[in-house]
Amino acid sequence: MKSIKAKEGEIFDIELEEDLLKRNEELAEKNKHLLDKNKVMAIDVMGSVGSGKTSLIKNLIVRLKKKHRLGVIAGDLTTTIDAERIKEEKVEVVQVNTGKECHLDANLIARALKEFDLEKMDILFIENVGNLICPAEFPLGSHKRIVVVSLTEGPWMVTKHPYIFREADLVVINKIDLAQAMKVSVESITKDVHRIRPELRTIPTNCLTGEGIEEIIKFLSL
Repeated sequence: MKSIKAKEGEIFDIELEEDLLKRNEELAEKNKHLLDKNKVMAIDVMGSVGSGKTSLIKNLIVRLKKKHRLGVIAGDLTTTIDAERIKEEKVEVVQVNTGKECHLDANLIARALKEFDLEKMDILFIENVGNLICPAEFPLGSHKRIVVVSLTEGPWMVTKHPYIFREADLVVINKIDLAQAMKVSVESITKDVHRIRPELRTIPTNCLTGEGIEEIIKFLSL
């Protein structure tokens, strides 16, 4: 499996620049242009550690791999755990380890894209580092941004992290089978999302049974 590791000081040096966000946005636009040129749809999947990002991506892959050519960029601080899980579905995966940094950035995605033959790809899933704060500020060049939240994160996870929901195209409310045990309802989480952005689409899912996955595919026109 191909692996990208952030060089010592690579992300830190970028963060020292006065126009950090502007520079990242410029690189993100270049990434998007490259993806558009090769007719690849990219989806940035964001969410906390343990929210179910990897399980969601695997569910989508199982349903899409027969009709689409798929690739995955797996972001993590130091491990390859999620990438290895995704590789079980026989798709090409590039691992990006960010070290101490809590998010992917457009520069690292640009490096990862070089490892793929984009002419032989239709859809690229990008699993961001597990975090509900930093990834929102760093667009990667994707066409859609998904936020995955799980009911196991408690009743306040949306209210405490409003910015990421302002940047999302879709919110996946995962692990709905645990609603009763966690005493957190899908309805309450949906209301919290809509207080931030009334028009933002939410889809409840159970990645163990596959409930909600087809609805995501339909919404994203995959």
